[in-house]
Amino acid sequence: METKKSIVIVATDFSEVAEYAVLHAAGICKMQNNKLTLLHIINKHTKSLLKKEKLTQSSIKEKLEKKAKDLSEQYGIEVDFVTREGSIFSTIGSVAKDINANLVLFGTHGKTGLQHLIGSYAMKVIVKSPAPVIAVHKRDFREGYKNVVMPIDDTSESKQKVKWAIHIAKKFNSTIHIFAIDVKDKERKSKIKGNLIQIKKFFNQHNVKHTDKICETTGSFPKKILDYSKSIDADLIMIMTNPDKIFPTFIIDQWEERVLFNNELIPVMAINPVDFNITVGGM
Repeated sequence: METKKSIVIVATDFSEVAEYAVLHAAGICKMQNNKLTLLHIINKHTKSLLKKEKLTQSSIKEKLEKKAKDLSEQYGIEVDFVTREGSIFSTIGSVAKDINANLVLFGTHGKTGLQHLIGSYAMKVIVKSPAPVIAVHKRDFREGYKNVVMPIDDTSESKQKVKWAIHIAKKFNSTIHIFAIDVKDKERKSKIKGNLIQIKKFFNQHNVKHTDKICETTGSFPKKILDYSKSIDADLIMIMTNPDKIFPTFIIDQWEERVLFNNELIPVMAINPVDFNITVGGM
């Protein structure tokens, strides 16, 4: 009996940065034997461009059809595509849910961009996604996500974040670099230490390569995350989102966009605290 393939969905508006996201998605699918779905959302912006260029919506289908064929031939993977009218805020998530996607990718180059797919609006897309989301910058896929930074603080880390860290490590033979904030408050310091011990225990149980580092007390934690990630040439940063506040839980100030839309061009995986369809023994 053939095993059902996991589905990776990538949003594209045919821009340069979207192409980077497509290549990341295709690379993941090739390495993991997953199925790739290209998604283009038709909205007022799309219709305006089509009208300006005297094209019809059928031209979008033709472009997606060609792209799917080219990717399938180049990467040896199964590729299909979906077009859907709607708002990016809800449509990406609804399509991902409809096709039971396991991972969502989109491209970002800062706080502005085509179809408002990037910038501050991106967090609204992320928190409505039924699957983890990887925000990709203008950076090549390389050979997968070998060095992954996982920041932690004194908040209760969701098991889903640790599950995905283990999952990524297994899939890409990654080293997970745990990056913990240091604080002066004794109670918070104790919680951070407890979180670190528990996470390392899970990683050891599952033979996940990992390192751990506690950063200095002073300064911005998000900035230190990015400085550290750059210093080890990280391929991915993992964050846990907080849908109620619409920003990552480890952020202690207004720097949440600094991580997601970082100038270092490091892809960021954002995980919502929901029960994903992923099983890790003992968790």
